[in-house]
Amino acid sequence: MLPLSVFSATAAALLHTAARGLVPATAPPRTRLVALSSVPRLCVLDLDECVWSPEMYTLSHMPSRPLIGDLNGRGEGVVGVHSGGDVIRIYPGALLAMQEVADGLHGEMRMAVASSADTPLAERIGRAAMELLEVLPGLTMADLLRRGYEDGRNLQIGRQPPLSSDKSRTHFPILRDACGVAYEEMLFFDDSARRSREGGRRHTAHATHASRRSPAPKVWSDHCGLVAANCPGVVTQRTPRGMQEHEWRNGLRKFAAEAAERGASTSEPSGA
Repeated sequence: MLPLSVFSATAAALLHTAARGLVPATAPPRTRLVALSSVPRLCVLDLDECVWSPEMYTLSHMPSRPLIGDLNGRGEGVVGVHSGGDVIRIYPGALLAMQEVADGLHGEMRMAVASSADTPLAERIGRAAMELLEVLPGLTMADLLRRGYEDGRNLQIGRQPPLSSDKSRTHFPILRDACGVAYEEMLFFDDSARRSREGGRRHTAHATHASRRSPAPKVWSDHCGLVAANCPGVVTQRTPRGMQEHEWRNGLRKFAAEAAERGASTSEPSGA
């Protein structure tokens, strides 16, 4: 059960939505994006410093007060949530990606999460933030992630057993088996190794508050590299400064190109 503070924040967000006379947004009258030759069935997202900032392990308070603002020109909604003196915000490319999936611009693509949140508290803070942050007015990130997976099996968050710090060995095999989606049908976004080169917490473009603490520098894994090596077929895209629109587009292009290459190789006639 979510803490009372989360319910209070949720209620505040819903009251704001009701006051504006809004209901959960539907797809706008826009045309479908130019079709790629193939799109993934499952778009898998890392959370910390890929979808949002700051990193959950640096926080110690459950999300509370919602911050209302513009949702990428789609109306007003919850663009941030306070966690103590920090504000959790979604990166612009991640917001755009989720809006396009919500609008059905990529067919039947669904979304999943593969996050190696460091501690049980970090996991709880992340899950609570997803219940509050909005993708479209009245549609939370959690609402979108529940589409097709109401039981939450597409949300592999943490590193407590059966999960681990190695997403390629635990998160992805579980996603494959639980969601019934082959690796060849997955596209994965992760900030990956930039932190291991820079050490410690990074400066981000829209993190509005510095952490009150100074977490010890950490060594982070190249999850994109590990997943590509150990989960053959998954297409990966690094987001070293938080997910931006060009990385979202590039990931889709890479997936389409690899799918086309696989299709061409399987259609080649065998030797006489």
